[in-house]
Amino acid sequence: MDPLGARSQFVDIQTLPTWQQQLGENGEEPLQDQSDSLLNQQAFPSPFPFRPDINCKIILFNGDVALLNCTAIVSTSNESLNDKNPVSDSIHQVAGPELRDELLKLKGCRTGEAKLTKGFNLAARFIVHTVGPKYKAKYRTAAESSLYSCYRNIMQLAAEQSMASVGFCVVSTTKRGYPLEDATHIAFRTVRRFLENHGNSIEAVVFAVSDTEEPVYKKLLPLYYPRSEEEERACLPLIPADIGNSEGEPVVPERQIRIAEKPGSLEDDYEEDSLETDLGQVGNHAFARMEGDVDKQRKLILQGQMSEAAMQKQHQRNYSRWLCRARAEDLSDIAALKALYQTGVDMCGRTVMVVVGRNIPVTLIDLEKALLYFIHVMDHITAKEYVMVYFHTLTAEHNHLSSDFLKNLYDIVDIKFKKNLKAFYFVHPTFRSKVSTWFFTTFSVTGLKDKVRYLDNLQQLFTCIKPEQIDIPPFVLEYDTRVNGPHRPSEASSL
Repeated sequence: MDPLGARSQFVDIQTLPTWQQQLGENGEEPLQDQSDSLLNQQAFPSPFPFRPDINCKIILFNGDVALLNCTAIVSTSNESLNDKNPVSDSIHQVAGPELRDELLKLKGCRTGEAKLTKGFNLAARFIVHTVGPKYKAKYRTAAESSLYSCYRNIMQLAAEQSMASVGFCVVSTTKRGYPLEDATHIAFRTVRRFLENHGNSIEAVVFAVSDTEEPVYKKLLPLYYPRSEEEERACLPLIPADIGNSEGEPVVPERQIRIAEKPGSLEDDYEEDSLETDLGQVGNHAFARMEGDVDKQRKLILQGQMSEAAMQKQHQRNYSRWLCRARAEDLSDIAALKALYQTGVDMCGRTVMVVVGRNIPVTLIDLEKALLYFIHVMDHITAKEYVMVYFHTLTAEHNHLSSDFLKNLYDIVDIKFKKNLKAFYFVHPTFRSKVSTWFFTTFSVTGLKDKVRYLDNLQQLFTCIKPEQIDIPPFVLEYDTRVNGPHRPSEASSL
């Protein structure tokens, strides 16, 4: 912690000029429209039109990403999450030794994926860890797809976790050999498309660069984020022919006619570290998995002749199919409800997940998408011990999930969801909700009843989760103050 009165080393992103505000600053001249008259006559529309509402969210920052006070910052690493590069070294130095211990629990990260940890001593609350691809000209298409996945998964995670701001480092490190300019094109178009389609909840995206990276970023930013109609027209001839699909994802024509269930073939000299990723694209049918007849297995289950181990394997396959669907589906509409989100930790250091009952419009949403969203958000959380806080405050009939839906969810989720859930805090319960929960945990599911704890006020919740470790909706705070009086700080003791 900085001494009293000392200047903080951290950078407040609210003091940084946005990309729109940088137009004409520092002697920078707006790009002149150099397109020919024929192009102007045709008025060919730009795929990245002038959008001041998006430009005001973009910030170019020459400095250390570890010093930004964004909701989350991005760290680039290798598959074991122990890479030594200037970005990760700086983040580790500021975050402290606890980050290294936390990364060991993640058990690595595949290329193109994004995983979340706490920020510890950083100004940022979270760190998103991702692994950029190793670039080889021979496998350029695979590298482009993987790099797109890095940026897309980071933005998706930010939207799902209701993050207000994200600070990006340059994911494509020099060590991995990705050409900086090519990588920057993918970064800019992916972020732009995400902000267009799903970015309403994201207020700021900061690109943190070094002195060598800044000229490339300044050169390419106007192509994807033009700051005026004149700049849009001037940049139109400079935009690459390949701009991906509506999400910015690279489009490979031959892939569009490939039969999904047909097992693919791997080239002999393909890198070993990409083998697992490629095998994940092999078909899901019984032949591709070298398993027995699926219909025969189902028949054995119905006849009660399948062993417990085989049933567990069958359940795991079923859950994996749901998880694959969840990762492929656009769930931004469910995420926008802010009914499920990750917050801090409890007194025992376990991750706290919050469910807000009043934010669930059961009669209006697609419940299957809600189930997919729950699986997608919770899958990496449940890899270790966690607790859930359910705010039943001011819920109405149209907010109550049916017991059939909850039973279906409980039956689908992986065993780790149930094993690692250590407590379910039911805040502001009503008599009816207590009775319904008792029946559900007694007759519909097993092993959950002893984990449910009813809390009539926030004061009881604060005895097991510190107030600064949980984001509580304002209406819950107002209700609790009105019904139970203002919160009185007291000596907390773990339940």
